[in-house]
Amino acid sequence: MPEPIFSAHTAPHSRMEVVLPGLVEPEGLIVHTTEVSPPAPGHAVLRMEATGVSFAEQQMRRGRYYGQPAFPFVPGYDVVGTVIAVGPGVSTDVIGRRFAAVTKIGAWADVVDVDARALMPVPVEMDAAEIESIIVNGITAWRMLYEVARVRSGGTILVLGANGGVGSTLVQLANAGSIRVVGTASLRHHDLLRDLGAEPVDYTRPDMHDQLRDLAPSGYDAVFDHIGGAGITQSWALVRRGGALVSYGTAAAKDDSRSVGSIFFALFTRLAIWNALPNGRRASFFDFWKGVKRPSSFYRQIGAAFAEVLGLLESSVLRPQVAARFSLTDTVRALQLAESRTVAGKVVLLPA
Repeated sequence: MPEPIFSAHTAPHSRMEVVLPGLVEPEGLIVHTTEVSPPAPGHAVLRMEATGVSFAEQQMRRGRYYGQPAFPFVPGYDVVGTVIAVGPGVSTDVIGRRFAAVTKIGAWADVVDVDARALMPVPVEMDAAEIESIIVNGITAWRMLYEVARVRSGGTILVLGANGGVGSTLVQLANAGSIRVVGTASLRHHDLLRDLGAEPVDYTRPDMHDQLRDLAPSGYDAVFDHIGGAGITQSWALVRRGGALVSYGTAAAKDDSRSVGSIFFALFTRLAIWNALPNGRRASFFDFWKGVKRPSSFYRQIGAAFAEVLGLLESSVLRPQVAARFSLTDTVRALQLAESRTVAGKVVLLPA
């Protein structure tokens, strides 16, 4: 079998990584150094330029992310970096080139091993943190808006948590597509939402759903709900005939005593029942990793969506929402800030 290939003078012997050891508070994260293993067949090694703190890691810390690996593990859902090594079966042409990749776990490190099929080229001159802010967020928002909900120009959508990483990207994509956006957020983020092109609604108001109905009396063409829980029934009620409810998270699960499996089973059952009703409305859960068992097709689809969003970022149609930048050695503070619910956009980690 051919030996793994490393680029000259850049192959590190060790890497710094952040480990989630178990059900701990952010202060329980462990930063340590470990040996770099040669890439396996079909894999590439990236020198990390930027990774991020997504909602997935916040749920994983609590053991509330569906399908997360057993502790301990290195979190990190996506990454931007330069290829410094490839395993057997991967073209050496990628060495020295810059890519983004979705990893699900493993990116909170200064050297990251990825499936080479996940590599998505990015421009050399673009800021790594800005690219990082639109990888999983941009792919998720694009696919939900145009492939799942299939909202057309002139439609009206509702985005819950419109100040978040996915939410703020959804707002901008819809605005660029001449789609009206109503978004919920705390008052501190309303000026930002207006600036991005959304009509803000304070999610702390007891009459929030009445206000949302008043803003779209005929209902919404799509409602994007990352919260789940009991409130998803009200989200469904806001969807117009011919519209779609797109659930893409269970933020409410952090306060739910049931097992994660039970929570998702209840959610999927509810969505399936609604989807079967003869009222012309659709209900679905967006699973980012659906189709990964057919990796060639899966990575082609997410690569196409990323290319669309990256093009909008390059042309300044999309404004990157980087909430803050932290060193990898300061991941504790980065996670604390991300969980504070005070930021807009994505918290980004950079090499130490």
